[in-house]
Amino acid sequence: MDWAVLRERAVEAAQSAYCPYSGLQVGAAALCSDGRIVVGCNVENASYGVGLCAECALAGQLFLTGGGRLVALACRSGGGELLMPCGRCRQVVYELGGAGCLVDTPSGVLPMSRVLPDAFGPEDLP
Repeated sequence: MDWAVLRERAVEAAQSAYCPYSGLQVGAAALCSDGRIVVGCNVENASYGVGLCAECALAGQLFLTGGGRLVALACRSGGGELLMPCGRCRQVVYELGGAGCLVDTPSGVLPMSRVLPDAFGPEDLP
């Protein structure tokens, strides 16, 4: 796992963000099960609640470029600072990578099972 590459790609993605309201550029980069790296950036909206998080944009890229599973994820600001996915995005990452997907966190690299303990997932549905 080359975390330096994932972090760099997340910073590059963040620099493409559309964030005229908060000014916070957010980028996410993830390694996929087939070796691809997919990225996403945040896209704000004047109606704040309909903004798009970087991780959600990344989810779209995952499926637009062939699908698969997320193996590892890094989120960064345009200046390179580590950022954590919000609650909704943690659920998205869990859905697409499962409990074992690795996430770059302030506490080090952790599996989603630690980032989102007791998660609700596909296995909880009938």
